[in-house]
Amino acid sequence: MKRIIPCMDVDNRKVVKGKKFLDVVEVADPLELAKKYVADGADELVFYDISASTKNRGMFLDLIEEIAKEVAIPFIVGGGIRTIDDVEKILSIGGDKVSINSAALLNPELIREAAEKFGSERIMLSMDVKKTGPGKWSVFAKGGMEDTVLDAIEWAKQGEQLGAGELVVNSIDEDGVKDGYDIELYKAMAAAVSIPIVASGGAGKPDHFVDVLTEGKASAALAASVFHFEEIHIGELKTYLKEQKQVVGNELR
Repeated sequence: MKRIIPCMDVDNRKVVKGKKFLDVVEVADPLELAKKYVADGADELVFYDISASTKNRGMFLDLIEEIAKEVAIPFIVGGGIRTIDDVEKILSIGGDKVSINSAALLNPELIREAAEKFGSERIMLSMDVKKTGPGKWSVFAKGGMEDTVLDAIEWAKQGEQLGAGELVVNSIDEDGVKDGYDIELYKAMAAAVSIPIVASGGAGKPDHFVDVLTEGKASAALAASVFHFEEIHIGELKTYLKEQKQVVGNELR
């Protein structure tokens, strides 16, 4: 079953959006937006605290807990998760899954420990990638600023071996550009691993979702600005996907 997932990037307790991880502007109140997306028919919801890691501060646990109480769909939390204790905190206040990015690069064993303790289905490995050559992508750290020189496909394989239940793959090249998802990237990723892939970066119109969920082999399509600015309505998108023979989310519930 394919999923449509709106993503709320949160900084300074507000939902923000940029382009290629730059020129970030405030968009909305996260609690109000979360309620709207649940009402609109989102299958899951992502909360990314985008500056917790780069500013080396703790997560907005009170805000996460407040949103979790209002969200009846799977709620994914990422950003600033550094330790097993952090994972436990998020899950204890209502998060359904955690998305780990920077901390996994520093300590890959965190994925294994978290998966063993809480179950693979609750642990997602997230990565920010840029194309570096034909059929090659590199993993970037520190909000897309630092090239780790890690091959993205190899990192995906390692993440699966460590026990991650899903991958969230953010294309920095396509972030906020709205020209479509990097289909080549997700096809290559899907050929390398057997766990579900959440595609992120590039959604601009309904056809882009169809492309990444079919040709791109992604299990879920994540988007932000097209939903935030109501260029695409989730309910209408899911109706369109159903017409294109894509069974999505709670159509089957």
